[in-house]
Amino acid sequence: MQDSGFWIRDFRVPYSVFSLAAHTCGAVMAQARRVDPLSLDIQEQDTLSFIRENLEKSDQLTNSMVSILSSFESRLMQLENSIIPVHKQTENLQRLQDNVDKTLSCMDHVISYYHVAKDTDKIIKEGPSGRLDEYLACIAKIQKAVEYFQDNNPDSPELNTVKVRFEKGKELLEAEFHSLLTRYSKPVPPILILDMIGADDELDTQEEVTLDHLPETVLQDIICISSWLVEYGRNQDFMNVYFQIRSSQLDRSVKSLKEHFRKSSSSSGVLYSPAVQNKRKDTPTKKPPKRPGTIRKAQNLLKQYSQHGLDGKKGGSNLTPMEGKDDVLDIEIDSYIHCISAFVKLAQSEYQLLTYIIPEHHQKKTFDSLIQEALDNLMLEGDNIVSAARRAIMRHDYSAVLTIFPILKHLKQTKPEFDQVLQGTAASTKNKLPSLITSMETIGAKALEEFADSIKNDPDKEYNMPKDGTVHELTSNAILFLQQLLDFQETAGAMLASQETSSSASSYSSEFSRRLLSTYICKVLGNLQLNLLSKSKVYEDTALSAIFLHNNYNYTLKSLEKSELIQLVSVTQRKAETQYRELIEQQIQSYQRSWLKVTEYITDRNMPAFQPGAKLKDKERQMIKDKFKGFNDGLEELCKIQKVWAIPDKDQRDAIRQAQKRMITQAYRAFLQRYTNISFTKNPEKYYKYRPEQVEAMIERLFDTSA
Repeated sequence: MQDSGFWIRDFRVPYSVFSLAAHTCGAVMAQARRVDPLSLDIQEQDTLSFIRENLEKSDQLTNSMVSILSSFESRLMQLENSIIPVHKQTENLQRLQDNVDKTLSCMDHVISYYHVAKDTDKIIKEGPSGRLDEYLACIAKIQKAVEYFQDNNPDSPELNTVKVRFEKGKELLEAEFHSLLTRYSKPVPPILILDMIGADDELDTQEEVTLDHLPETVLQDIICISSWLVEYGRNQDFMNVYFQIRSSQLDRSVKSLKEHFRKSSSSSGVLYSPAVQNKRKDTPTKKPPKRPGTIRKAQNLLKQYSQHGLDGKKGGSNLTPMEGKDDVLDIEIDSYIHCISAFVKLAQSEYQLLTYIIPEHHQKKTFDSLIQEALDNLMLEGDNIVSAARRAIMRHDYSAVLTIFPILKHLKQTKPEFDQVLQGTAASTKNKLPSLITSMETIGAKALEEFADSIKNDPDKEYNMPKDGTVHELTSNAILFLQQLLDFQETAGAMLASQETSSSASSYSSEFSRRLLSTYICKVLGNLQLNLLSKSKVYEDTALSAIFLHNNYNYTLKSLEKSELIQLVSVTQRKAETQYRELIEQQIQSYQRSWLKVTEYITDRNMPAFQPGAKLKDKERQMIKDKFKGFNDGLEELCKIQKVWAIPDKDQRDAIRQAQKRMITQAYRAFLQRYTNISFTKNPEKYYKYRPEQVEAMIERLFDTSA
């Protein structure tokens, strides 16, 4: 049961509170009445009377207040019962008003879908060019209309209308994507590519050359279109468009660099931009490998050797046409090497650009397709180089391997970057460079082995032997060929190691490669020594044969010492230098024996002892005359013959002359001294033809074709 009470400022005061107050006052008054007046004095009686009067008044007031409050409570209850229904009715009316407003808003929204096609018609037809944001906003409206009709009225004709409009909008976005890429994708200028390549080794890293393939505003539009096509277009065709356009641009960039090299080869064109060119003047740079000049010389000589020494036909000695041809070859080699480096840098830059445009899970596949054309062309060119080298080797033109060396060296140096760039691509793509390297190593190893065999088997051709006993063309070619290996030691060693099947080869190391190369060089030198011994037998004069071997051995030793070849040889043949010196000394001694037929005339062998002033018999006089005549004739003959022989090494030439002068003049002076006071002829000037000083002068003119 609800407690009675009244409201004070929206707070209900229970009526029992006032009843309790009245009851309390009544209790107080009753207590006051029970007090006996007789037991009190006058003053206390007055006080008691006063209290009683006030209590009675209070009781009256309390009763009045209770009555008033009871009436007030009754009225408040009546008011509450009247207002609550009105309040509830007002709430219902407000709710109905809100529902009406929402219904009208929804109707307006739904009606707007029916007008989307008309509202967006003009913008869609004009396309997104120049106002991409506005165009995408229209496409978003159309897309929402498509979604609405699909969910609420899939059979309505309006659905087909907005669908057609959406597809048209998507096609125009794809066309804009294609147009922007085509219009702004240009080949990278060759000068900029060269600056980018050179920046790694020759410029400060703070000045790294960067490529801006597309203007920033265009790039942002392309990124925006690709993002929309991925999210709403549900079509991957734009990725194919992207890789086709960028693939063509990448291939054209590499080809333009190659063409730039060809044009620059015929003029003094600048390969690098002025900024980089000026920087290079003040910046210490790495020295480029001494490839073009030395290799060209080696190629010319080796080609002559193949013409002279292997096919049996004496070729011409004019090198001019060959030099011109090799100039072109050098340009081709340099061009290919630079194109390989350019491809790596351009591919890196293309991948960086691709990450902004292509979704992450499609990036590797798209990049793989993008680089295929340029990569295939580079690999095809490399295969052509291998094929050309193979054909040249079949013609015994071993200079072809010198073409492969710088290319192979660069490919192996670039391979780590190559592998990093191709990370995530298909296995067939990753294997293209290793396959080319393997082909080059195989053909290079074959050329090295066949060259060594050709040195051993070069036929002894009399017409091809130097008449003066100087260094044979075979020797100079072999040494020159070996010297080229110094700039490519690791490359040549890897070539040889690639053909090894032993367990040592499987655990390939630079030391193993170096030992293989040292063994190969020793093999070539050994084959050369055997062939020179065979060729020396062509000479009828054993002294000229000795001079020939001496010159070739000395040339070989000096060439080894002047270069790092001697250190390379010493890896497997520590006493090689000593062995060559012994061979040289043996040939000097062999040559000196040719003078025995002269010195034997001025010795006392088989000669009696003559006393000064003694009269000689005719036979004795004739013996002395024969000795003088034999010496004079032998000296003249040897000097005449050996004068046209050659010893190119001045130190060796002087040492051999000095040794001969000491040996001959000492014996000759002793001979003259023995027969000075012996009268064996009436014409002494006929026999005393040369003084010791004259003999020395004659010997001094040996091996001097200019004397």
